[in-house]
Amino acid sequence: MTFGQKFLYYLRVLIKYASLCLMAFISILPIVVCVITAFKTDSEYRSTNVMTLPENWGYFDNFQIAWQKANMNVAFFNSALVLIVVLAGSIMFGTMLAYILNRFSFPGNNLLRNLFLFATLIPGIATQVTVYQIMYKLNLINSLPGYMILLMGADVIGIYIFIQFFENIPISLDESAIMDGATYFGVFFKILLPLLKPAIITVMILKGVGTYNEYYMSNLYLQTKTTLVTVSTSLFTFTGPLGSQYNYICAGVLITMIPALIIFILAQKQIYSGLTNGAVKG
Repeated sequence: MTFGQKFLYYLRVLIKYASLCLMAFISILPIVVCVITAFKTDSEYRSTNVMTLPENWGYFDNFQIAWQKANMNVAFFNSALVLIVVLAGSIMFGTMLAYILNRFSFPGNNLLRNLFLFATLIPGIATQVTVYQIMYKLNLINSLPGYMILLMGADVIGIYIFIQFFENIPISLDESAIMDGATYFGVFFKILLPLLKPAIITVMILKGVGTYNEYYMSNLYLQTKTTLVTVSTSLFTFTGPLGSQYNYICAGVLITMIPALIIFILAQKQIYSGLTNGAVKG
């Protein structure tokens, strides 16, 4: 290897690792600022910049105030209930729809697939007027069940993930089970659904993160901010026309990160396996 080739090789390595370090710094910086701000008193927050370390790392009053004033006990309960119902409904509807589209041939099958694909090209905000009118006519505004139904719609990406997994499961399994006397429901629930575990984990991660962090629709459709509050909307208690109390907001953000962090630590093996298997199927 000549000197010029060595120079280009080390230059590429340097650029690669420098870009990785830069991206890591950009990703970690907001979290670091949030942690620093969460432990500052009101006077410290007003008189110091965001990178100045707090004088007392044992100052937890911000967390207590954030929990009480933002009504976060109700917010966590509502978010947990919404997350459980939405994930269960989305997974069930998505797997059943993918099963029908993949295993059965009927007039309009290709049309339905193309319509789902076309739906991904339409911005969600473009349909909000129509969706709001439908929710209003059905008296589902300012209703937690209505909000759950709104989020429960199976995502197009999730449907296509399930379809891809069904395509890798031989249809001979269905035929053998039917010859042994199983019904279509038996084939789906007893044979195919357990085989979809990697796809289900992948979709649960994508749908769960989106549901837990969802703010726009929860703020629009859940209008009673005392009882129908979610984790994402509770933090806006500390915002107002005269300014925002970011030391309380940052404390609340750290509180909301704890459940997700615990779930990730406890289920990281299943999460990694689900994402990896989801990446190589198809």
